[in-house]
Amino acid sequence: MDKQFQKEHELELGKGEASAIALAVEIKDCTVILDDLKARNIAEKLKLDITGTIGVIIKAKNKNIIPSIKPYLQKLKNTDFRLSSILEELALRESGEI
Repeated sequence: MDKQFQKEHELELGKGEASAIALAVEIKDCTVILDDLKARNIAEKLKLDITGTIGVIIKAKNKNIIPSIKPYLQKLKNTDFRLSSILEELALRESGEI
């Protein structure tokens, strides 16, 4: 893992996001899962393949791992996860649930 990148970005992003991006840069052929906007912006500049928590849930539905995304979105809404009504609607549309 690129420890220098991680150290340079830990304060700006947090240790988890900085580590995830550093590892994705090293591995190259992977998708990094990021929800933090600052982290996503840095990952985009590095031309990394990015998805978020909602994207993972939609992919699970599309691969028939889960039957519906609605209960998972509701569970996220019951936590401190920030899910806008616009993103929720987009996710439901993309998964074919509305």
